[in-house]
Parts: sequence; C-alpha cells; structure tokens
Amino acid sequence: MEKEPMSLYTIRFSDCDPFGHLNNGRYIDYFLNAREDHLRDHYGIELNEWAKRGIGFVVNRHDIRYLRPAGYNERVAIRSALIGWTDTELHVELQMWDEPLRQLKAIVWTSFTRVNAATGRKEAHTQETIEFVRWALLEGGPEGLDERIAALRTANA
Repeated sequence: MEKEPMSLYTIRFSDCDPFGHLNNGRYIDYFLNAREDHLRDHYGIELNEWAKRGIGFVVNRHDIRYLRPAGYNERVAIRSALIGWTDTELHVELQMWDEPLRQLKAIVWTSFTRVNAATGRKEAHTQETIEFVRWALLEGGPEGLDERIAALRTANA
C-alpha cells in the first residue's frame, strides 16, 4: 500500500464553464471522488461498508488554491494523502496535476469530522482507525498551504 495514491481522470464537458475550464465548484467533486477511489483501491476501505457499521465522515472545512486551469477533455492526475488528525478529525491533502505531473493545477486541504451515523454527533476514532492513521500519515507534514505549494513547485521545477 502506498501513502500517496494517485489516479487519472478526464475532465468532462458538463463540468466545465463557458471557457472550457473546469468549474471551480467541480474541483471538489473530482477531489472527493478521487479520495474515495484511493481509499477503496489502495487501502481496501469501502465507505459504504463503514456507513453500514454506523461510521461516517463529514467535511467541516476546505482550503483550496486554484493555480492553473484544468480544461475540457484534459487528463489530470489526482494524488491524495493523510497529513494530520485529531481525536475526531482527519486532515487530507489532495493535489491535481497535469498528466505528466509537471504542473500543479490545484491543491486542497480538507478536514473530515468523524460522526456516528445513528446520532449525527461527532465521535472519537476507533482503535482500528487510529492504527490506520498512524500507518498512513505522511511524516513531516507541511506547516501551511502556501508553504506546501512553494515546496511542490520547487520540487517540480
């Protein structure tokens, strides 16, 4: 299993604005769909199975930067990683690149709060989740999103 899974997606016409650029609101959909794919394909985590067990996560915050437009019919690579956590939250970084991985198009930091599906109240992670988090967490995570963007740009210059 890899800590920073990546997958490729094609930007669809229906997701674009009149200029042929991916609509800013649709970036979130691509990012969240990619994270779900990564959880399933790289970690064996099926969110629908967790839901049946009463485990859910809701987004409580997005911090997104749009750096370069993604265009209609373009293939983009989306990478995701767990970058932090608290007793009730998981913090995930998602990056969108061009297919050759030369241009960072967008990056988002998303915080998910763990909730009990039956009560709708937040709850602490189980030991099972904590063990996964300790394995999957990227060490030496970035201090701030602007610093992270600078580091990614420098690494790909």
